[in-house]
Amino acid sequence: MKSTVRVVVDGGKATPAPPLGPQITMLGLKAPEVIKKINDQTKQFEGMKVPVEIEVDKSTKAYNLNVLMPPISQLLIKAAKIEKGFGDRKESASVSFEDVKKIAKDHSKYSLAKGDDKLINEVLGSCISMGLKVDGKDPREFIKK
Repeated sequence: MKSTVRVVVDGGKATPAPPLGPQITMLGLKAPEVIKKINDQTKQFEGMKVPVEIEVDKSTKAYNLNVLMPPISQLLIKAAKIEKGFGDRKESASVSFEDVKKIAKDHSKYSLAKGDDKLINEVLGSCISMGLKVDGKDPREFIKK
């Protein structure tokens, strides 16, 4: 019988503290070993919240880690080098259009959008929601219809 544990961890900084540690040990796994693997696989996303799935076969205690892509908002925060989004666009940070295209490409397998333009528009919509500018302009100017 297989079980799946879904958690969101800080990239490269997961700890055996609740809620992750108890969930792992309840499945019969060694928490330090699993946490080390999670940290090794998420260190490239340091400073971001990263979704992780742990699939465990309860009978054999074998497990697979699936590290998913962080949310678009986390990638935009990293690209803009800020701590969180803004509500007021007057003093907001800016990301480059190249960053927007890269984030759209990275998220393509997690999106329902069809085509590159739609993927880019999805990221631009997140910029609008977060109060970020794109190349110093309102993201609405870049949205393709």
